[in-house]
Amino acid sequence: MNKEIPVKRIAIFGSTGSIGTQALDVIAANTDKFSAEVLTAQNNDELLIRQALQFNPNVVVIGDEKKYNRVKEALASTDIKVFAGEKALEEVASMDCYDLMLAAIVGYAGLKPTLNAIYAGKAIALANKETLVVAGDIIMQKAVEHRVPIIPVDSEHSAIFQCLVGETRNRIDKIILTASGGPFIGRKPNYLVNVKREHALQHPNWSMGAKITIDSATLMNKGLEMIEAKWLFNLQPEQIQVVIHPQSIIHSMVQFEDGSIKAQMGLPDMKLPIQYAMAFPKRIPNDFPRYDFKKVSTLTFEEPDLKTFRNLALAQDALAKGGNLPCIMNAANEIAVFAFLRNRINFLDMTEVIEKTMQHLPFIEKPTLEEYFESDGEARNFAADIIKL
Repeated sequence: MNKEIPVKRIAIFGSTGSIGTQALDVIAANTDKFSAEVLTAQNNDELLIRQALQFNPNVVVIGDEKKYNRVKEALASTDIKVFAGEKALEEVASMDCYDLMLAAIVGYAGLKPTLNAIYAGKAIALANKETLVVAGDIIMQKAVEHRVPIIPVDSEHSAIFQCLVGETRNRIDKIILTASGGPFIGRKPNYLVNVKREHALQHPNWSMGAKITIDSATLMNKGLEMIEAKWLFNLQPEQIQVVIHPQSIIHSMVQFEDGSIKAQMGLPDMKLPIQYAMAFPKRIPNDFPRYDFKKVSTLTFEEPDLKTFRNLALAQDALAKGGNLPCIMNAANEIAVFAFLRNRINFLDMTEVIEKTMQHLPFIEKPTLEEYFESDGEARNFAADIIKL
């Protein structure tokens, strides 16, 4: 008699966002393989309650403490444990009730829960690129110390990860991150100066949350991914290249020292890398749409326009210099995107805020974790002062 494979217990940190909701779709389609044991949200209590009633997790956490009573009352007829607040997020990350954390909290807020999960020896499916941008050296060091696998969920890093399976003894020449170019590909500053929030949120290929969609429109998302790739795959900055690939069919490529290039391809659908990370090392069947070569379209590639989309150039500078500069850049970017989404600043102003913050704050070559936290706070305050938030 075959021994049954135990169901993998998943903790989704950020269950009401784009990644979290798609991960729950994967779990719903594979209840013999996965269960949702932890669900967390910052503000969206209504969706969190619906998710909890459907999936019956062990624990839910609502980040906004003012919404605790509403969530608690809505789940009173269940055995689900309900917690609230930032500290609760960090404490639940240390619990024994799950096997794999899907780290899908957007931005810096995902750092401390992810660290605690690593300390607890949990496998990490990483959808939060900012965690590695802010403190990649410490995160990867702790993952090695605690023997914790970090499996990337970003489509580009998942593509590289998949290309590297079976290649551990072969040296990487370079990786090539593909970028769609966002909704403003080919546009110049005289057009971008008038861009409004609703224009920037219309991504041509991917369905993502507001913050990531704006980062994609400014190409900051690709800059963050370059820094994330450095830490995930132990690369030097000169080994990381970005190309614009508007069709989003090739998700990224690896070139080896013999000149051979491996690419991972597929339709732009985040459920595939989410499922791959949750099921790794196995591939499991699904009914996702397939790319059809009988209807093949032209696949094109071009260099990014660094003069127009200067956020990518700023990120490349941060990648090259290292230290706390990526942390400062990320904090300023989060404040700038927040302001743009509330119509407080213009599209091109975001770059100015980030650049001024990077120039103003003191550089630390080898920060401690505490110095990363301090740099993040100082950068947020300085960026907010520029914007007058």
